[in-house]
Parts: sequence; C-alpha cells; structure tokens
Amino acid sequence: MLQTLRNAWKIPELRKKIIFTLFILLIYRVGNVIPVPFIDVATLANYYDSVLSSTILGLYNAMSGSAFSQATVFALGIQPYINASIIIQLLTIAIPALERLAKEGGEEGQKKIARISRYTTVGLGLLMGWAYYTMLHNYSSQSFSIITQEGFLPAMVIILAFTAGSTVVMWLGEQITEFGIGNGISIILFAGILSRVPAMVSSMISGLQTGSLQWWAAVLVVIGILALIVLITWVNGAERRIPVQYAKRQVGRKMYGGQASTLPMKVNMSGVLPIIFAQSIAMIPSTIAAFCKQPEKGTFWYSFLNAIDTKSVLYMIFYFVMIIGFSYFYSTIQFNPIEISNNLKKNGGFIPGFRPGKPTADFIKKVLNKVTLFGAIYLGIVAILPLIIGKAVNNAALSIGGTSVIIVVGVALETVQALESQMLMRQYKGFLE
Repeated sequence: MLQTLRNAWKIPELRKKIIFTLFILLIYRVGNVIPVPFIDVATLANYYDSVLSSTILGLYNAMSGSAFSQATVFALGIQPYINASIIIQLLTIAIPALERLAKEGGEEGQKKIARISRYTTVGLGLLMGWAYYTMLHNYSSQSFSIITQEGFLPAMVIILAFTAGSTVVMWLGEQITEFGIGNGISIILFAGILSRVPAMVSSMISGLQTGSLQWWAAVLVVIGILALIVLITWVNGAERRIPVQYAKRQVGRKMYGGQASTLPMKVNMSGVLPIIFAQSIAMIPSTIAAFCKQPEKGTFWYSFLNAIDTKSVLYMIFYFVMIIGFSYFYSTIQFNPIEISNNLKKNGGFIPGFRPGKPTADFIKKVLNKVTLFGAIYLGIVAILPLIIGKAVNNAALSIGGTSVIIVVGVALETVQALESQMLMRQYKGFLE
C-alpha cells in the first residue's frame, strides 16, 4: 500500500488532486475554530456537556467535528446540505415535474436539481441558524448568559454567520468533488468525525490514569470499535446478485444478445441514512426536554424521561425498530422492482425460471425484502452495540459511535476506490489488487 501511495504521488494529476483536497480540508478545519461573535463559548460548552450531549444535537456535534458545541462559523457544518439533498430526493419521487427533470432532463436536469438543492440549503441554514440562536438565547438566566449582547443586530450577525458558514462548507465540498479526490461532502464528514479522535483518546487515557475508567472497559471499547470496523468493511462490499439472461435476436445476418449478466443488490444500499433518521426521531423527546424545565423526582414526566433516555433499554428497542423501518422505506425508494422488471423486459432480459412482467417483479421484491432485512439488522447491531458498550462501561459518549464508525469506514473505502480507479486509468497497480 505504501508503494501504491508513492506511485500515486508520482502522478502529477493525482498529486495536484491530493494537495487540493488537503488544502480544502485545512480551510475547513480553520473555519471550525473561528468563533461566532457575541457568544460565550465557555458557558456554551458547559451547557452542552450537561444538557445537550444526549440529544439530536449530539449527533450534529459529532458530524461537525465538535464545532457545534463551540459555536464556530462552521457550527452547522454540512447538515443543511445533507438535509436539503434528502428533501429534494424525496420530493423528486413525490412531484412528477421533478421526477421528469431527474430522469429525462439529462445533464441539464441534474444541474437544475443541484441548483434547487443549493437554494434549499441556504433556506435550511437560515432556519437552523435561527433555531440555534433561539436555543442559546433561551438558556440565559440572571447569573449568566451565552449571548453576550442582546438586540436585533447581534442576533442577525449570529444567524447570518451560521448560515454563511454552512453555505461555505457546501461550496468546499463541491470543490473537492470537482477538483479533488472522492466525494466532497463525504470527505468533509470524514474529516470532522476524525478530528474528535485525539480528544477521545486523550479522555480515555486520562480516565485510566485517574481511575474513573477501568482497564477492562478501555479494552472492551477498543475491541468493540475494531469489530465494528471489520463488520462494516465486510458488509459494505456485500451484494446479492440475481442472474439475468438476455434473449438472442437476429438483426439481418447478425445475431445479438444471448449473454448472461447479473442484477446486483447491495446488502446495505441505504447507507447510514436509516440510523440518522431513526436517531433524529428517537431523540425528539430528550431534545424537547432539554429546552424545558427539569421535572421534579417522583412525577410522571420525570419517570417518562428516564424511561426514554438514550441509555435506557426502551430507547434501544425503539431505536432498533425505527432503523429497520427506515431501511425498508429507503430501499423501496432506491430500488423499484416494477421499474427494474419493465426495463429488463424492454431490453430482452429475463431472470431464469421466471416469466417477464409481474412474476419477475414479485421475485425481485421478495429478494429485496430478504436483503433489506439483513442490511437493517446489520445497521441495528452497529447502532445498538455502542449503546450497550457505553452502558456497560458507564460512558454515554459512545452513544453515537456506531454512526461515526460507519461514516468513517464507508468514506475511507469510497475514497480508496476513487483513487484506485484513477490509478488503474494510468495502468498502475492499485490498492485493491
């Protein structure tokens, strides 16, 4: 692998792409440490650690590389763009005009959809920036305040700074995609999550030195992370291949078709999205509770909040069921058996043992359900395992570890494959050989 890296560095085009990608990531990391004006960062950090770390905002903080808890200009990170892309993708299925634009518009249609996604990102950035400011403003008390200066102008500066930061992050991701290596949005997520690793390692070492973390707990955490990496790497490339045969047809004196092919179905075709969706919904009660007054002990609401806490068994069960549900939802959006069957029929293809049309569609649907179930259980295990380990070692910070590990491993494999394809184009021996 080191020899391959040296060969990649020797190629001028690849060297420029790698340097450009690293330069963009440097800009991103610099933006992650520039605080927004009129915010007391130290007070915000205390508030986040005590109240918000177990809410959906904890996920946002992990995605942004701890920028969210520090209120930097890149605090919103890439989340507005990801949410905008998901919304536009769902609307593409629901709105016929967008569906036609995506399927029949060609390159120009894709550009228009990308432009709509950018405008939606700016709108979501404004909305999320306002919500973030409102949350910080509501935490004020007589003794302290996160917002150092009240008024319309400071509020606008804070909201517009968050919005501008999210827009710049979106632009940086697009630049990496166009001029760098791999998918820019994924690379930025990758960099943000990895930036938290030194702090996590330092915290673990400090816990071992002070005695707050037992040595067996640290070993359990390391083994759990390594097991997750192996499982994710194995499942990431797994797929179910349905054999497809194309009928022979004669055109003039030439015979066409007759070749055999396969219809691949990825085991985890939905990626990390079901976990993010499920986590967002499962954390709604705790997120709402974070903005409300803490109920007294012995009351119904106190017992209810404890029952749905991110460390509770009930939360884990609900979380697991939601992941399976969203996996099936997203697989039906991505993979339409009826459409696949019709395309096979039009191209003269068929699955051996099944007639074209409805029987083929029913078989594809049956296989899709089985593959999706396996992928959903895999995602559920990956998401729940850090929760179980966190409960065992009494460390709630591991509650979002599964999502982070999936993103890091998936992006690393994706980037390696992108670099591999670039090298194979230039007839170099690649990583995967």
